[in-house]
Amino acid sequence: MKWEGERQSENVEDRRGMGGGGPRLIGGRGIGVGTIVVALVAGWMFGINPLTVLGLLSGGGDMAPQAQQQPARKPPAEDRQAAFVSTVLADTEDVWGRVLSASNARYDAPRLVLYSGRTPTACGGGDAAMGPFYCPGDRKVYLDLDFFRTLQANLGAPGDFAQAYVIAHEVGHHLQQLMGVTEKVDRMRGRLSEADMNRVSVRVELQADCLAGVWTHHSQKGKGWLEQNDIPEALNAASKIGDDTLQRQARGTVVPDSFTHGSSEQRVRWFKRGLEAGQVKACDTFSERTL
Repeated sequence: MKWEGERQSENVEDRRGMGGGGPRLIGGRGIGVGTIVVALVAGWMFGINPLTVLGLLSGGGDMAPQAQQQPARKPPAEDRQAAFVSTVLADTEDVWGRVLSASNARYDAPRLVLYSGRTPTACGGGDAAMGPFYCPGDRKVYLDLDFFRTLQANLGAPGDFAQAYVIAHEVGHHLQQLMGVTEKVDRMRGRLSEADMNRVSVRVELQADCLAGVWTHHSQKGKGWLEQNDIPEALNAASKIGDDTLQRQARGTVVPDSFTHGSSEQRVRWFKRGLEAGQVKACDTFSERTL
């Protein structure tokens, strides 16, 4: 990915080294790739059934009070990883700004918070063990850069565009917030069974994967900055963090009713659908009878 020299976003806050607080787990309204990673790590380290952890992390719960505002600061200019994240975020701003403008809508870009370990959020205490996540309460994406090392070393998904896919997926959750999807899903909590709520969660996550594909389509069309192995890196990442793959690795069994993010095949397919169509309307997972 030929990202160096491109515009960097001003919407990046650097909280690394500042510490954090709040409860260790984020309530059900913090949406992220990392929830399945927590389940996998728990299974490896503590012998805990990852399905139990998934149930805790994907369940409902009241939104925590608004987090105390942290002083915002920019990442150091010489920080290459932060520069990469800022560049990818800037391109999501450019792409979604154009896409929404074509529909006579305005794109209000999210902020992205870099942190280490733990940090307060409007959804509760953010913990690095959860991986990247989006908090609708403050409309911010939260990212501990150590997750990218986990993605490569533990999950077998290396490459800079694998990382870009993760960022684009979380920005996809921000699009869902703007489109009203998040609010509609929140209204379902408490009215559906755990299994049915899990199935709704899968549709939410697959839509975010599809939106990441739409971003990729327009990003490449506008910049031509992707290289030969970049799309395969994203597809590999989507496959490696499918619920079935992680469950099989953690415990050797797969329980589809417990899925909260979708199978590897589904995640790859919906990313590719967005990539090929380049249209938001192609990402309506809620209207599909079969995912």
